[in-house]
Amino acid sequence: MPVCVAPSVFSGLRPWVVAALALSGAGLSQAAAVAQDLSACEAPPVTVLTAEAPGLTDKDAPARAVWLEDGRLRWPGVTVAAGQRLRLHHAQSGRLVLDARTGRLSGAEQVITLGRPSRPLPSDIAAATAYLGDGAEGAEGAVPPDLGRAGRKRLLEGQLLLTLETSDGRVLQATAVQPARALDALYAAAEDAPALGAQPLSDGRTAFKLWAPTARQVAVCVYPGPQAAATRVAPLRRDDRSGVWQATVPEVRSGQYYRYLVDVFVPGIGWVRNLVTDPYSISLSADSRRSYVADLSDPSLAPAGWAQHPAPRPAASSTDMVLYELHVRDFSRDDASVPEPLRGKYLAFTQDQSLGMRHLRALAEAGLTDIHLLPIFDLASVPEQGCRVPAIPTAAPDSDQQQAAVQAVAGRDCFNWGYDPFHYNAPEGSFATDADDGAARIREVRAMVMALHRAGLRVGMDVVYNHTAAAGQQAQSVLDRIVPMYYHRLDRLGRVERSTCCDNTATEHRMMGRLLIDSVVLWAQAYGMQSFRFDLMGHQPRAVMERLQARLRQTLGHEVPLIGEGWNFGEVANGARFVQASQLSLKGTGIGTFSDRGRDAVRGGAAGDDAATSRMRPGFIVPAAPGDEARQAEWRAQADLLRLALAGTLRSYRFETLNGQTRSGEKMRYGDQPAGYASEPGETVNYVENHDNQTLFDALVLKLPQDTSPQDRARVQLLALGINALSQGVAYFHAGGELLRSKSMDRNSYDSGDWFNALDWRGEDNGFGRGLPPKADNGSDYPLLKPLLADARIKPSPAVIDWTRRAFLDLLRVRASTPLLRLRSAEEVQHRLRFYNTGPQQQAGLIVGRLDGSGRADTGFERVLYLINANAQATSVTLPEEAGRPWRLHPVQAAATAADRVVAEQAQADSATGHFAVPARSVVVFVVQPMR
Repeated sequence: MPVCVAPSVFSGLRPWVVAALALSGAGLSQAAAVAQDLSACEAPPVTVLTAEAPGLTDKDAPARAVWLEDGRLRWPGVTVAAGQRLRLHHAQSGRLVLDARTGRLSGAEQVITLGRPSRPLPSDIAAATAYLGDGAEGAEGAVPPDLGRAGRKRLLEGQLLLTLETSDGRVLQATAVQPARALDALYAAAEDAPALGAQPLSDGRTAFKLWAPTARQVAVCVYPGPQAAATRVAPLRRDDRSGVWQATVPEVRSGQYYRYLVDVFVPGIGWVRNLVTDPYSISLSADSRRSYVADLSDPSLAPAGWAQHPAPRPAASSTDMVLYELHVRDFSRDDASVPEPLRGKYLAFTQDQSLGMRHLRALAEAGLTDIHLLPIFDLASVPEQGCRVPAIPTAAPDSDQQQAAVQAVAGRDCFNWGYDPFHYNAPEGSFATDADDGAARIREVRAMVMALHRAGLRVGMDVVYNHTAAAGQQAQSVLDRIVPMYYHRLDRLGRVERSTCCDNTATEHRMMGRLLIDSVVLWAQAYGMQSFRFDLMGHQPRAVMERLQARLRQTLGHEVPLIGEGWNFGEVANGARFVQASQLSLKGTGIGTFSDRGRDAVRGGAAGDDAATSRMRPGFIVPAAPGDEARQAEWRAQADLLRLALAGTLRSYRFETLNGQTRSGEKMRYGDQPAGYASEPGETVNYVENHDNQTLFDALVLKLPQDTSPQDRARVQLLALGINALSQGVAYFHAGGELLRSKSMDRNSYDSGDWFNALDWRGEDNGFGRGLPPKADNGSDYPLLKPLLADARIKPSPAVIDWTRRAFLDLLRVRASTPLLRLRSAEEVQHRLRFYNTGPQQQAGLIVGRLDGSGRADTGFERVLYLINANAQATSVTLPEEAGRPWRLHPVQAAATAADRVVAEQAQADSATGHFAVPARSVVVFVVQPMR
């Protein structure tokens, strides 16, 4: 889940053209003038051509009416009384004026009195606009039937006000109108228009295409270099059917740069000329100042061997994926084995003998299959040139001096998670060796991908299409400056929704949905990305995700795994605007969502808990104290949730629950929702930590007794990682979990800099005790955190970190050893997985699962039995049903090289009686070898 920086409002609205453009004819002549005036290409990013007259609309809510479709509007909260009427006033010139003395509006070139709608709304439109209230809760009107398609399009170009008036024309209320649904209806052809953006041609020309249906004119400025003055400005021509502006410009080749000049009316401001980059930019100059012209198939944009290099085979099933979430800068910023100029860069991955790459290869050899990179598309929060590196003082582990140094430059330093999209199709420049060279970042991303492929790892990426870094006329806004009030989701008052804590995009609109699909396909085709993780995917329509699935399948010839955060919240919650791509709505699609069920059962509490709450809410891996009846009951309930998680959080999976009843996952409860929600195991992503919230180690610092030894802390950490490794579904791990990674108790490290996000591949320092975490998100926790950070007993030694790493590799080997831990269908999970030690008489803190491999020749084992013991003492269980079989400790755990010698030496199976004994805080796997 993202955390965004509040956008800075752009303040550079300086006059550029003195005379306003009056009518469409004047606009055409002005387009020709602009095409000859190179100075326009060096102007400020925003120039007001004609300011909207003051007092016409509420500046904070300029558009309180909504087009429901291309000929019908609703104005929520407004009632049309007898003797009143609704009228549309349209002024292409943008010169509407309200006379304060008479109350009448003048300056319109067209005034239309709206009639009463003659038919009910179509059911799909009624459902999508139900958040506005029905017709009885607001005023509705329809344009006259004789106003043809061309006339309705013209209403959307220029200034348009909807008024509530008396019969003699006095304006009682006025508002602009949200245009998105009308644009989707009138310009539906744009969804299938040929590729947008800049396309270099073989004859030295470049074709430019920009969707800007409400613009009066569009021109393209061409620059020979990232800092050079413009050498050409050319007008684009409008296709009336699609609203796409296009031109083929001679003598524009790959390697040049460009920006668009877009004249468009912005409600609340007036006619503006925006000098803006391309939403379809495939690369940029530094700090996203100019778009880059390039043909991605040009060999000069690829490292040597790119076209022929062997990539790992696509995942046969998403359940075969074992994912590792990694930030590009974290990977190498503090790795002294990487040459200093490459640290924190894409090219660090090409250093095959670096500590980081050796670590990743070891993970791959053990069974890791995929790297998932935190966002690498162009982001808004990190300066790509001249970012600041804070000077961290030497201070005590519980000091606030370190965080003060980090926070002093947080907005200008070199680190951010990157959940603040600027341009979706272009690689981020701060990870490139030369951010001002549009070619460098393209080549270097590909070199990174090649290097990871050589290590045996597929590469996927975290994508963020649910919001942008900015909207409106702000400096880092792109989409709204081309088609105002279209790409972002607006509330009833015309304000951009921010439930994601940033400016929410409206992927339900045709062209925002198309941008998402086009962008993902580009990353898959051009960069070899083999899976995608969608941030806050529940804010996107299921239908868009299904179209994306089909497009990827058609383009690449195979399935591309899609996973994401399926949380259900905000203005789209419970299907308020569309059927969401959320946990409860994606069943049957094969799209995976992160499971909070298993996560919360393992860790306790919920995402976002503050330190005090987290401490009071331990998970299954923290034993309940004897005599604490409430905690004992919670512990047993968590065990049931974990059994369901181990079964893939399936809706249909049935087992005996704590109350002695056999119930399916969908009949179990997780808060006010069904605990089981997935139709197939591949629709569940199992995880116990990721970039959000405290790391697992830090959460356990809060939940375990303070005097718990570092060795026992490592065993509890491994217990959680082991549960993840044994669960049906997609296995997802956070980078450094196997190194006991700490962020010094930071529960929101998105902008906490390199200091708190450090990742030490040497295994010498796990990051605990680097000072109090940043005050903004953690300050209220300081009284609780200070004594913990100051306690030297908590910080693990390099030997303990190394043991955890080696034991985690063994867990990966166990998962990779048999497809029984990676079953592909709910039917197989029900058939092959059985839980013992269930029901009201169960031994607390012990989960026992058995997988039956009979009838399959590829399982490697006839049977697999795992015991997960969260108790602080050794325990045993007798399973008469498993007696008489030659049970043995899994070869990985029994090997002389096994990291966990306690398990290797103390875990026992009595095949004659079916008695199994396991040590404290352990994950133990027994197997029956197939008969030869």
